[in-house]
Amino acid sequence: MPSAVLAVDQGTSGTKALVICPERGVIGTGSAPVAPRHGSGGSVEADPRQLLSSVIDAGRLALAEAGEPVAAVGLANQGETVLAWDPGTGTPLTEAIVWQDRRAAPLCAELAPHAATLNRITGLPLDPYFAAPKMAWIRRELTREGVVTTTDSWLVHQLTGAFVTDAATAGRTQLLDLEKVAWSPEALGVFGLEGERLPEVVDCAGGFGTTTAFGPALPLTGLLVDQQAALLAQSVTRPGTAKCTYGTGAFLLAQTGETPRRTAGGLVSCVAWRFGGRTSYCLDGQVYTVASAVRWLTELGVISGAADLDPVGSAVPDSGGVTFVPALAGLAAPWWRGDLRGSLTGLGLDTGPGQLVRALCEGIAAQIAELADAVAADLGEPLTTLRVDGGLTRSALLMQTQADLLQRPVEVSALPDATALGVGAVARLGAEPGLTAEEAVPAWRPSAVYEPAIGAAEAADRLGRFRAEVTALLARTPETTRVP
Repeated sequence: MPSAVLAVDQGTSGTKALVICPERGVIGTGSAPVAPRHGSGGSVEADPRQLLSSVIDAGRLALAEAGEPVAAVGLANQGETVLAWDPGTGTPLTEAIVWQDRRAAPLCAELAPHAATLNRITGLPLDPYFAAPKMAWIRRELTREGVVTTTDSWLVHQLTGAFVTDAATAGRTQLLDLEKVAWSPEALGVFGLEGERLPEVVDCAGGFGTTTAFGPALPLTGLLVDQQAALLAQSVTRPGTAKCTYGTGAFLLAQTGETPRRTAGGLVSCVAWRFGGRTSYCLDGQVYTVASAVRWLTELGVISGAADLDPVGSAVPDSGGVTFVPALAGLAAPWWRGDLRGSLTGLGLDTGPGQLVRALCEGIAAQIAELADAVAADLGEPLTTLRVDGGLTRSALLMQTQADLLQRPVEVSALPDATALGVGAVARLGAEPGLTAEEAVPAWRPSAVYEPAIGAAEAADRLGRFRAEVTALLARTPETTRVP
């Protein structure tokens, strides 16, 4: 009988762990908070030791609740968060520089003449969001000691002593040759990182050592970056299918198969996963502020939390002419203007919390509709449906708004914690040779399906108003740190 596995999702604001049994589903859960610190100059940092302790604490809680042994462990990670550390002792030499950190923007502006070359090699636009600019910034500003890697390599080293990163996480650095799935000497040279000791790029499923961090010795058999883990959990394994995760930010990924698809619309082309030496690729688009924008509205006192989105927003029929571009940490794909800040227009004396909530939902949904349009343009055909997961999918108002602006059905996952479920499937693949990805992933089923409730003309009009505000922002904001 197939054995249960422990799946650990180390995220931006916390770590979630599940014990997953192939027959009975989730039989144990655990969580532990993480507190990233936002500072001046666009800094966002976290304590590496807190990341590690959250992984161990969440995993032990999940195992205690399950009350039975597991066969293996899988670990998902944040992707673009980096740190420097001593490979001899494992001691962190810097804080973890979180994916949202923007302090490498001047370095990216300096490297702008190399942007096209980097995009050709790695599939990624030159932007502080990715790991390599942060790694180069650490080397310039903080320390030349030790190694500088994404957080997964440090966590795995702490757990097992191995020095590895999975192919999908390596693809988020801007140092990986997309076709060869190997470190690129040319990209390393652009960032001044030649001679760095980098982790071995490995398949996402396999044997990565043994850990006793959770109690009894357990093999670590699954490694995958967070959004690709959610992609797998949503059963988005065929070219042309897509998912979107609504978390701190929103991340839309579309499967493109075994050939990397170069994008003309400002998206990211990257590794989805690599199993048995065979690589699958995807297109990726990001929205920087989603749950974080809801939190911002909460801190202003407009609402008391995400649970208020539906009752407050549904108390009014529409946004009352208010348009919100929630670029509170800049605009990501397809614009790549991290220097922009948000706008809120059309305010009147009759504007209340309901209109602001609706405008926020529409601003989030409009950005994701833009990403879906860019995917459709790259693939040569529109997406048929969008599968979604994440905490904010509990908002019927946001999901209906999304379906309206997309003019496509939105299928909400019935399985919470998609990232942990995805890396749990990968851990099973590593622990049970001969198992296929389709066999390892839980059967897909939606908890709700939202169909468009407005016509194409109204959707185009509402998207047009949002685009006009983005165009106005682009026109009046100096491009001091923009990288083409």
